[in-house]
Amino acid sequence: MHFFLTTSRIGFSKWQKGDIKLAELLWGDPDVTKLICASGKFSVEEISSRLTTEIDNETKYHVQYWPIFELSSTNFIGCCGLRPYRGNEYEMGFHLRPQFWGKGYATEAAAAIADYAFSVLKADALFAGHNPNNVASSKVLLKLGFRYIGNKFYEPTGLYHPSYELKPKL
Repeated sequence: MHFFLTTSRIGFSKWQKGDIKLAELLWGDPDVTKLICASGKFSVEEISSRLTTEIDNETKYHVQYWPIFELSSTNFIGCCGLRPYRGNEYEMGFHLRPQFWGKGYATEAAAAIADYAFSVLKADALFAGHNPNNVASSKVLLKLGFRYIGNKFYEPTGLYHPSYELKPKL
C-alpha cells in the first residue's frame, strides 16, 4: 500500500475509483453517518457520489478526505483531510470507523493534516465544524488549537454546527 503521508501510527492514501468497498465500510456505517447527514445514513448512491467527490477534489484541488490506515496492520481507520473552502483556505474533517474511536487516531490524523496544510499547501487558514451532538470532535479541534468562531448552518444535517478556525503559527 502506498502512503503519501505518515504519522507514527497512521498512513494516508488517496481514494481511487476501485475503493467503493472501503467507502461503504465507512460511510455505510450508521454509527459513522448519524451525525453527518440529516437522515442518519447514506444510500449506496450517496456513498458512490461521496467517493466520486473525493476523487474529483484530489484531481482539481490536490486535496480530499484521504483514507487512513493503521501502519501496524493496514486496517482501514476511516478518512481525514481537506476540502476547498475559499481562496487559499481549506475545510478540515475526519470520519473514523467506530472501532477506532477514543484511541487518539482523530487527533493524530488531524494534527498531521493541519501540518500538511500549512507546510506543504501554505494554507492561510483551516476551518472545521461538527454536529452539535458530537462532543468528541469538539475536543479534538480544541486540542489542536482551533478557535471557536460561531455556529454555521450545515445543510446536510439541517443544524447549526459549532465552527472553528485555525491559523498557521508564525
